[in-house]
Amino acid sequence: MTLTAAGQTLLPLAQRMVADADAAQEAVADIVGLRRGEVRLGATPSLCSSLVPEVLRTFRTAHPDIQLYVNEGGSQDLIENLQAHTLDLALIVQPEEGVDESLSTTPVLRESLVVASVADRPPPTPHAQIALSELEHTPLVMFRAGYDIRGVTLEACEKAGFTPKFAVEGGEMDAVLAFVEAGLGVALVPSMVLANRPLLRATPLAPPGMRRTIALAHRTRSVLPHAAQALRATLLQHVATQELPLGVRPL
Repeated sequence: MTLTAAGQTLLPLAQRMVADADAAQEAVADIVGLRRGEVRLGATPSLCSSLVPEVLRTFRTAHPDIQLYVNEGGSQDLIENLQAHTLDLALIVQPEEGVDESLSTTPVLRESLVVASVADRPPPTPHAQIALSELEHTPLVMFRAGYDIRGVTLEACEKAGFTPKFAVEGGEMDAVLAFVEAGLGVALVPSMVLANRPLLRATPLAPPGMRRTIALAHRTRSVLPHAAQALRATLLQHVATQELPLGVRPL
């Protein structure tokens, strides 16, 4: 059999189509098999400095060829980024009123807020726990405006009947902890961030205390890419099986 003139003309095109189809199959197989791909994760600063590094290390060991992108920000910013399709997953502080129906959330853990102070100085209270009202005359290191914990702290102080006095304000998590280490004041922080801070002491709040729920969010109507599904599974497995710091419990 021999090709006609028309067949000869179409042969290179047909060969390219077959090659492109084979390449497409290989690319899809790589992504499905997690040999290639990317995942975009958002997380609050406190989680970026505590939970997220351990989770990403485990994920990276299992899937070394997946490209990881991390966006650090406040919960509201992360929610907006999810809705704008610039993130696949986000670890957020779940609002009591819930999130927009365009997002689905899975509660991951519940953590307590504690009072952070310098470990080699007298504690902020002689008792094992500290009542929030005891901080009325104690200078606080306060987060920047718009930061999740700032709003929670100011609201709790108002309910306790006082307006807190700031020693310094305007920092992100690492800056706030550094300011406390420098002896500028105390700060209300999530207990998890003090796990690797030997220079700081954590004093629990007296009942009822202050707690927050951390949730993993994604878009309701979008199918998660395979890499994002794998990262989600890794994070949930980590929380369920690893020992968590005092004041933190999985959900």
